[in-house]
Amino acid sequence: MTDYVRTRVANRTGIIALDRPKALNSLSLDMVRALTGTLLAWRDDAGIDAVVITSTSEKALCAGGDIRFFHEAGRATPQTGSPLLEDFFTEEYALNHLIHFYPKPYIALMDGVVMGGGMGIAQGGPGCGLRIVTERSKIAMPEVNIGLFPDVGGSHFLSHAPGRLGHYLGVTGVTIGAADAIYVGLADVFVPSAHLDALRALIDATPGAGLPAAIRTFAAPFAPDAGELAAQRETIDRHFGADSVAAVMASLEADASPFAQKTLATLRQRSPLMMSVTREMLVRGESLGVADCLRMERSLVRRTFEHGEVLEGVRALVIDKDNAPRWNPPQLADVTPEMVAWFFAPVWPAHAHPLHGLRDPAGA
Repeated sequence: MTDYVRTRVANRTGIIALDRPKALNSLSLDMVRALTGTLLAWRDDAGIDAVVITSTSEKALCAGGDIRFFHEAGRATPQTGSPLLEDFFTEEYALNHLIHFYPKPYIALMDGVVMGGGMGIAQGGPGCGLRIVTERSKIAMPEVNIGLFPDVGGSHFLSHAPGRLGHYLGVTGVTIGAADAIYVGLADVFVPSAHLDALRALIDATPGAGLPAAIRTFAAPFAPDAGELAAQRETIDRHFGADSVAAVMASLEADASPFAQKTLATLRQRSPLMMSVTREMLVRGESLGVADCLRMERSLVRRTFEHGEVLEGVRALVIDKDNAPRWNPPQLADVTPEMVAWFFAPVWPAHAHPLHGLRDPAGA
């Protein structure tokens, strides 16, 4: 189906290696389908006890979805919805759900860039996931940079981060490293890149059933350099606890600290509308299960392409590279509650939603 997803089995562990290095393993529809097919087959294979997802490149596990494809397909039928876009997001979010509740250990080697859709395939749920980071890890949900919102389950895993850290990461779209990823709960263990060859040898030599414990023991002697978020936790919780994006920015404006002013400058570059949509999505996500979060995001994606904000963001940052997006509306003061509410209005009847069949396991 695709040459970009390579698989093998070693000692009852299924190993998936993404191999699209020139695009930093950005996900195409064919890649999503290959990953889904592989994981479904291994889920029911009694000869597979664990799964590892990794990359053939040290630069990235996965930089996200193929945003050039988003732009091309979205421009072709911006108001009615491209069938290829519809398939991509429906199947990607179903894959995210499959990973979150995978019945076998799901181990993600988050070396290099892991952003957007890459986070969706790395964030195994608490019942299965083991997420490994290195000093090269660059972790982000940067969708607001391109006029989108943090999807692939971001409405769940960001909204359930401690305090307001998830709101901070989602609304700013900033990149964090290993220590901060562990602090926020988006990663579990740290392994220096110099020890990755030894880690890979351990993966090949260890029976799959014992692999998570073996990796934790292997990683126990290592610790990442200090991050920033623990030191800024009180500041983040105070500012991002405000009840709107406008209130967050007003709070930051009153704080002369370098961190607050840097954060404020970042927010001024983002889409005012999509920051507001993102905040509302995270508030709603706090009370939803994974399946309902993904259904909400699936509707939001349709609305976002109908509106066109994402097409403009990708144009400015990726296609024309003028870094001057013409956001609509251009100012936060022009974003009304009605504009935000429109994004959350049902797109389909519940029974016709593309993800209507997703169900979280009982007790999840």
